[in-house]
Amino acid sequence: MVCTRPDLAYSVSVVSRFMHNPGKEHWEAVKWILRYLKGSADIGSVFDKERADPGGVVGYVDADYGGDLDRRRSLSAYIFTLCDAARCALRLPSPVYLSAGNPISWYSSLQAIAALSTTEAEYIAATEGIKEAIWLKGLVSELGLKQDVLVVFCDSQSAIHLTRNSKHY
Repeated sequence: MVCTRPDLAYSVSVVSRFMHNPGKEHWEAVKWILRYLKGSADIGSVFDKERADPGGVVGYVDADYGGDLDRRRSLSAYIFTLCDAARCALRLPSPVYLSAGNPISWYSSLQAIAALSTTEAEYIAATEGIKEAIWLKGLVSELGLKQDVLVVFCDSQSAIHLTRNSKHY
C-alpha cells in the first residue's frame, strides 16, 4: 500500500509498529485508513506523455523530533518529485517523457538512534534525503537527463546551517 500511495506512508508506518500486539485504538486507526482509501480511490498520479515536461529531481525533507512517545525516537521523512524543466538546471539531450510533479520516491520511518535535539533529528533526516537525492540524480542521468544542481528543501534553519558549516558539530 505504501509503495503506490505516498499519502498513506506515515499512517501505515505508525499502525504497523503495533502489529505484534494491536489494541482497540490501533484497529480504529486501521479502519480510518481503510475508509480513507475507499473515499480516495479515484485519487492518484497521472503520467501524461502529451503534457509532460522533462525535468529534474526536487526533494522535501522533514523530521518529527521525539515523535514516537514509546521509544523517544524521531521520525525522518522525505518525498522527491520531478520538477518541470523550466525550473531545473537541466541539459536535455533527447526527448524523454516524464510527468512533472508526481512523486517518484518517498520515505517515512523512525530514526535508528535517539536524537538529542531538534537540530540533530532534522540533520539526520536531511542526510537520508541527500543520500536519496544523489541516487536519484544518477538514475535520472541514466535516463538521459543531466541535472547540474540537486534541489532539496528543508524547513530547519539549524540543520541547513550545520550542513553548510559542520566544523562545530
